[in-house]
Amino acid sequence: MNVNPHHEHEFEAAPGLPEALPAGERLLWQGAPDWKQLALHVFRVRTLAIYFSVMVLLQALYLMGEPQARLLVPLATSVALSLTALGLLTWLAWLTARTALYTLTSKRVVMRIGIVLTLTFNLPLRMVAAASVKPMKNGSGDIALKLAGNDHIAWLNLWPHAKPWALKNPEPCMRFIPDAVRVGERLVQAWREANPGVPAMLGDMIDEQPSFDMGNRNSHTVSV
Repeated sequence: MNVNPHHEHEFEAAPGLPEALPAGERLLWQGAPDWKQLALHVFRVRTLAIYFSVMVLLQALYLMGEPQARLLVPLATSVALSLTALGLLTWLAWLTARTALYTLTSKRVVMRIGIVLTLTFNLPLRMVAAASVKPMKNGSGDIALKLAGNDHIAWLNLWPHAKPWALKNPEPCMRFIPDAVRVGERLVQAWREANPGVPAMLGDMIDEQPSFDMGNRNSHTVSV
């Protein structure tokens, strides 16, 4: 499996691809994370905003007996620092989404990720042991890929494009992509074409036919 990173963003033959697709390989889908969802669920901007608001309120209550001049300065400082932190995290989420591009072809998944140091990971579908889809209410969601064999990618090299809390055996994950269920269906179909004659295990059932149902809101896993 070719999971070694390539530093080739500046020399891409096509967006998200370090080289032109070989004959017989088709581009099926390309997409990037939703930066707003990254900000909310990865960088926890909303949670931190609530925390900072509570802290500022407690600080205001603590300083209530102080003269107004002595009250406003520390409160203004706390608010400014809180807004700066939230702004930086939001900007980081935007950069993370802006510099990432996921590609699904008929043979592999390509993940181009990284802000300062751009890395490209080629994940052949024949070496994907399982895929899990976790859709959200707005239609976006995560698709995590469990790799077969002994090849693994370091969690720090993947983050935040890694399945949450899968630290021991990191799984590359396409985070908060639009229409995750439809992309998952395309991934399953491409996997079947790349692995002819190999049945897919859908939950507790062995599925010999292309009838993968990912319509509900729960996480779904496809394994071989």
